[in-house]
Amino acid sequence: MSKRNVIYMLEPMAHNSPFDVNMAIDADFDIVLPYHNVKLETVNGLIQDAIFSRGPEGSKHTAIFIGGRDIGLAVQMLEAAQKAMVPPFQVSVMADPSGAFTTAGALVALVEKQLKEKHGCGLSGARAVVFGGTGPVGISTGILAASCGAETALVDHASLDNALDIANTYGKLFDVPVEGTCAASEADRAHLLHNADVVFCTAKAGIQVLKASVLLEARQLKVAADINAVPPLGIEGIKRTDHGAPVKHALASPGAIGIGALAVGDFKYKLQHALLRDLLRHEEPLFVDFREAFRVARSMLNA
Repeated sequence: MSKRNVIYMLEPMAHNSPFDVNMAIDADFDIVLPYHNVKLETVNGLIQDAIFSRGPEGSKHTAIFIGGRDIGLAVQMLEAAQKAMVPPFQVSVMADPSGAFTTAGALVALVEKQLKEKHGCGLSGARAVVFGGTGPVGISTGILAASCGAETALVDHASLDNALDIANTYGKLFDVPVEGTCAASEADRAHLLHNADVVFCTAKAGIQVLKASVLLEARQLKVAADINAVPPLGIEGIKRTDHGAPVKHALASPGAIGIGALAVGDFKYKLQHALLRDLLRHEEPLFVDFREAFRVARSMLNA
């Protein structure tokens, strides 16, 4: 009898995300088993229960998904899952807390492609500013941009100490240089925008971070991307569906183009779907964090 495709969804928080459950079902998993309130120290036992009970052949039809909201914890759980494997009992594991890893991978890959197509350059040597940079998507985005060679600042809307702490913690964790800064006022945001080549807006939904008056201060802006689809949008003048449209309020940066939330969201959905399906297609176990998500996003855009 052929083995059915099973995915175990390990959630550190009180509830598993219905979004992720639906994505797993649509990615051809026959059985989706949610586990909530999962602790780091219990990952090893859960993984080994899953792999030993299905045998080496069943391992090819088994996968693990790690959710939550804390990206540091998600990476630790992914590493714990990897260490729990005992060849030939090995399964693929994907971490995507709050969708941050696939959103960041999609976002940075889209921006990188627009930089190359419209400006003939990449992220290397660019000045990148991540508004909402201390949340899960913002941190992941900033780390990816920095790993591509961008001089990257993670921006907190209220606390400089929090921004510095997060930049230091995650910069060390992933061995990339990132700055932390605060922009509590429009003047602060205008100052950061003055020399920015790339802007990533990853702030909470329904918060307008960059108004038209602030965008006027941009002097060398090339690409601005917003993931907020809830009015008011994060960057004034960038529509949800924009994908390479001019940023109309950045008058001092006439070549600046925008990427809207629906353009990012549509590609993030396709990326997550592809990664979930890949968990069942590889002969060798696949371990997915935001870096692997970015690698796959790049390949999808260049296919």
